[in-house]
Amino acid sequence: MDIKRSLVLLFSSYGCFLFGQEKTIDTIYVFDNQMNRVKLFHPVKTISAEEAGKNSSNLSELLRFQSQVYIKENGRGAVSSPSFRGTTAQQTAFVWNGININSNFLGQGDINNIALFGYDQIGIKAGGGSVIYGSGAIGGSIHLNNTLDFNKGFHGSLFSEAASFNTYNNFVKGSYSNDKFTFKVSGNHSISKNDYQVEVDKRKTYSNDNGQYYNTNINIATAYKIAPHHQISWISEFFNGQQHYPVHFGDLENKTKYETQNTRSLLSWDWSTIKFSNSFKTAYTEENFQYFGNINGAETSGGVGKNYILKNDFNYFLNSKWNVNIIGEFQINKGNGAGSSGIGNINRSAGSIAGLLRYFPTKDLRFEAGIKKDFVEDISSPVLLSFSGKWDIVKWYDVEFNFSRNFRAPSFNDLYWAQGGNMNLKPETSYQFELRNHFKIGDFKLSVTPYYMNIRDMIRWLRTPAGYYGASNTNRVETYGLESQLEFEKKLGKHILKSNLGYSYTKSTDLDIQKKLMYVPLHKFIGNIDYQYDFVKVYVQGMFNGLTYTDSNETKSDALDPYFVMNAGVSTTFFKNYTLGFKINNILNETYYTMLSYPLPKRNYSLTLNINF
Repeated sequence: MDIKRSLVLLFSSYGCFLFGQEKTIDTIYVFDNQMNRVKLFHPVKTISAEEAGKNSSNLSELLRFQSQVYIKENGRGAVSSPSFRGTTAQQTAFVWNGININSNFLGQGDINNIALFGYDQIGIKAGGGSVIYGSGAIGGSIHLNNTLDFNKGFHGSLFSEAASFNTYNNFVKGSYSNDKFTFKVSGNHSISKNDYQVEVDKRKTYSNDNGQYYNTNINIATAYKIAPHHQISWISEFFNGQQHYPVHFGDLENKTKYETQNTRSLLSWDWSTIKFSNSFKTAYTEENFQYFGNINGAETSGGVGKNYILKNDFNYFLNSKWNVNIIGEFQINKGNGAGSSGIGNINRSAGSIAGLLRYFPTKDLRFEAGIKKDFVEDISSPVLLSFSGKWDIVKWYDVEFNFSRNFRAPSFNDLYWAQGGNMNLKPETSYQFELRNHFKIGDFKLSVTPYYMNIRDMIRWLRTPAGYYGASNTNRVETYGLESQLEFEKKLGKHILKSNLGYSYTKSTDLDIQKKLMYVPLHKFIGNIDYQYDFVKVYVQGMFNGLTYTDSNETKSDALDPYFVMNAGVSTTFFKNYTLGFKINNILNETYYTMLSYPLPKRNYSLTLNINF
């Protein structure tokens, strides 16, 4: 697919469609073809592979220090889930190269069973996005994206890390491309004994016994230009992992573990001309998981979930001001539970049709309106809406507004769990509005975004009169707050200074009982400062979380105390292609929790080596 002054240039030039002379340039192919369009109307924080190396323990650590998402982690490397704007993990969509990969069973993604390495970009988008990215995109979405380059020849890299608690990370990547063909392969293996200790107080020390983990991830991607306007692309990912769950009472408590094997494969045919583009995708995703109530015993419970997906994205330019985008999708979702789940063979079909109309009256003003209808077997799904706009008012100030209606379909566990599943559940729906104010003054960029969200029919597992927990539509949740970000970048000769500071205020209330939702800190602050002189780089990270309730009754005695954690690292590049780095995590030796009873490590260290060839 020769890149002409077409789709990408259209969006990068704010809708000024150019019918000028075609020009062939080097191509960067992005599997999530909607991402460039999304960025026109919504702020998306993009974390590069290089930035990910600063928090190389796992994806949880990366999101905790480089985004305003709250991460709840049951001990380092164990079960981990995100919270966007006061919502839960079920209201967060994980999107792999444009495909929603939330679990069929849980309706969410376990962050520590998603590899950190192997993606070229990690995108973080706060706010609703169900019109484009489907069920679960209520509070926000996390995007795991791969790219392919043409005309770049051969490149390779190796990243190796040795860290505290017998932790080792190794990642290798190789790629080759010419003007018509491109191929990329990467592999990552992480393993840790994870046996850290934390002095909780003068009388008690926590030991992360039975906390070891390992995981392996392989990515393969390729593309071929079969004709001037046609390209075939394929990408696959294979993940295998094992987590042992920490115990609190040593030999008096059964040691448990969890194993998972995930497969994702995507085949795409892209057709692009000067006036339209069409991307037809077929995908297969599979999740396998097994829980062992005793690490030396038989499997206690588990499941297999399979998804077969067809998706077509048609984009047409009526003229220089109007653009039409139609997205159709059909899925077959299958599940088969094991052991105590009581879930038998399940088959559910789902489809959707979405239309987006974009209008670019001037180069400084643009609008987008979207509508979508989902068709989920045995579930009544609402009509979804979105409306967005951006106005570059003056050189130093622009404003964006976004309104959307979003939803989440009940998961297999919500519907079919042996004791507590509810076949009569309604899908969750939400209305959200945000207004982003963006200022540019010299080398500074400041964004201030107030937002409001109302969630109806939230699915909660609550105790029933019979004593067991069951799923029901009982909660109404109202969330409002403020997100702000200050960026600075300055270059003087060989000196480069960059900083990124973020603050969020979040109030999320269960309207039925007028109490705050659990695990939603009222205040969160993150800060990242980078300094480079020639071949030496230094960085400092800081994170503050305010008081965080761990139950639905605002019990202060069980709340997580506020904490401030700081990391720092230094690296030096020699012989152009070799970089040696050293990191100190939790410099202040802070005792802190993101989940009650599971403290995260105190001061720890790592040594890294990166080779490019």
